[in-house]
Amino acid sequence: MLRMHPVTFAEGPRVGIRPYTRADGVEFARRARESRALHRPWLFPPTTVEKYAGYADGLIEDPAKAGFLVYERAGGALAGFINVNDIVEGGFRSGSLGYGAFAHAAGRGFMREGLGLVVRYAFGELRLHRLEINVQPGNAASIALARGAGFRLEGFSPEFLFIDGAWRDHQRWALTTGMRARDAAGKGR
Repeated sequence: MLRMHPVTFAEGPRVGIRPYTRADGVEFARRARESRALHRPWLFPPTTVEKYAGYADGLIEDPAKAGFLVYERAGGALAGFINVNDIVEGGFRSGSLGYGAFAHAAGRGFMREGLGLVVRYAFGELRLHRLEINVQPGNAASIALARGAGFRLEGFSPEFLFIDGAWRDHQRWALTTGMRARDAAGKGR
């Protein structure tokens, strides 16, 4: 079933990105429940409509966050989500990315395309200069997504984030507007 949404931030050949809405709660929660095996132990998105409502409201209302649902253009199904958190303006102009694919869409290239759209939006409309992705070292799929999108490994942060009852180590991956421009210029040769 093709669903039309009033706001789409960007579309690529197979996916688009749009803001979270309360109306997405049923599908998001269902997809998150179906994806538990894929997400654990790295990620714990809301699996009920009630928890989704609070999660979505936080992304919608907090000016230091920008949340994007990645949807399949053919049919409109949610493929995943990408959030820009900790947005800082001024001289820093930076944000931290968090993301997750839903199981039915994993490994199909939808998140890579969606991440490209979010990066372009963040460096364009949001006027950010730097994006950072913090990934637990054992999360090979997330590391591959960061690397494939042009992010570079910048370092290692022990006990960086509290996840699933413990402080977890993370690798820090980053991309700047300058890195992106140099990469694009190198591909054009």
